Amino acid sequence: MSLFITFEGGEGCGKSTQSKALYRYLKKLGLGCVLTHEPGGSKSGDKITRLLKWSKEEHISPLTELLLFNASRSILIDNVIKPALQDGKIVICDRYTDSTLAYQGYGRGLDLDTVKCVNSLASGGLIPDLTIWLDMDDKAALLRKGGLPPDRFESENNGFHQRVRNGFGAIYATEPDRFLKLDASLPQSEIFSRIKQRVTILLGLPK
Repeated sequence: MSLFITFEGGEGCGKSTQSKALYRYLKKLGLGCVLTHEPGGSKSGDKITRLLKWSKEEHISPLTELLLFNASRSILIDNVIKPALQDGKIVICDRYTDSTLAYQGYGRGLDLDTVKCVNSLASGGLIPDLTIWLDMDDKAALLRKGGLPPDRFESENNGFHQRVRNGFGAIYATEPDRFLKLDASLPQSEIFSRIKQRVTILLGLPK
């Protein structure tokens, strides 16, 4: 049974930790599963990621961000996500179109309809079966990053990160049935237990 699961949230919310935990859990069950991420997830996409996150030599406008994120997304969908889904596998993706709408739309202030249109074009209208939103206060989440050097997005001010969080909230409000909203400040084990419960139901697995 193919299933497309995405993880969303602000910086430092624990998406990578939980997406990897879900991947390991499903693999142990013997299920075909692919773990990927945005931006990147492919050789060409990883080059775009480095430009988006770390470029300091040139100004990258919000519109350029939107186009680059979606160029990377289109490559990932064509080469990784769609083939895996067509093979009946479960695809877990750390970030997807909701991040672009939250960051470039709500965070950067680009026209929301424009962002949605470009997202839809690049994704071919592919919508996740389940989106797990790990919600957390942006200041607390950024503290989790510790001493790692911040990228362009992590370096943004608190106002930007609050707008992004509000953006995820607005997206959730329009499509609550697609989402599993979780408090990312809870213990990691409790968060994963709730994720596992929801995914188990979706897959029709015994509890």
